[in-house]
Amino acid sequence: MKSCEYDGEAFTEMRSHPWHDAVASTDYRYYDLKAHPELIRTALEDYIPWSQYAAVTQLYELLEGLNGTASILESNDCAFSGPSQSEGLQLGKSLQCEGRVMILFRELELNLSRPRIEELTYGIHVYLAEHDREFEWGMVGTTVVPVRYIDLPGEEEQNLGYQLMLSFWAWGDSEPEVMGNLDRVLKNLAQALGEAGTGG
Repeated sequence: MKSCEYDGEAFTEMRSHPWHDAVASTDYRYYDLKAHPELIRTALEDYIPWSQYAAVTQLYELLEGLNGTASILESNDCAFSGPSQSEGLQLGKSLQCEGRVMILFRELELNLSRPRIEELTYGIHVYLAEHDREFEWGMVGTTVVPVRYIDLPGEEEQNLGYQLMLSFWAWGDSEPEVMGNLDRVLKNLAQALGEAGTGG
């Protein structure tokens, strides 16, 4: 499956983990999905309108694995925009959807090392490149994002580290086609994260 390094949309402020206020809306809040996995299927407001599609169930399963007890990773944030007019990134399909999942190492000190984050990033790219090679209508992008880890001890400047933003896109000529392709994207991404998240 196709993947890329993605410049990403610029964040207006330094991100933190955990975060407390969202720029987009005060209704958004951080949930510790390790401690409260039941919220994965009830509290992620961007996905609820699309819950009739298998892709959303796949996203929930991805987050459950990522935040499960066997994982060395966790999620910090996610977002989703449902099918809308394509921006022309993929010729031949009229609609696209896009989303993101922010991930980090559960052992917070590891996130202070950019080489560790880049090793994780590389592993995800390698896995995706080797699987589902014939699939054309979806992509995963990786962006290393600076983050302040406010729960770590020490001075603030000592706790500046990184997270990995995983952006994803799917394309199609109808809403069901887009969401079907998204399901395939998320299955591949879940498998890549499953391998990375268990230390494999």
